[in-house]
Amino acid sequence: MPEDTADTPAAAKTGRLYVSLMRLTDKGLAELAGSPNRRKISEERVAALGGKSVAFYATLGAYDFVQVFEMPDNEVMMQYVLTARRDGFVEPLILPAFDPPTFGDIVERVLK
Repeated sequence: MPEDTADTPAAAKTGRLYVSLMRLTDKGLAELAGSPNRRKISEERVAALGGKSVAFYATLGAYDFVQVFEMPDNEVMMQYVLTARRDGFVEPLILPAFDPPTFGDIVERVLK
């Protein structure tokens, strides 16, 4: 893995990064008061799967929340997402993410 720089968070060194864009469902809106506790539960679930919640933000616009995860692999991320979706509070859009050095390596391979 690349050395730690401003463009390469330490979290990127031990797992894959994922960005989750989440919309509250009707159930999530109806039970909005429980949202801070559900975030804590989410972070505990992620840790139990060997991952880490790197960042979490409430946002304006098309999505209500943005969360960045570090997870061991796609299968573990899928397990987490299915568990979260089954709870029914959010509908996530999961995006695998690449730090700048990794993206640069991919671009170099494409241009060869």
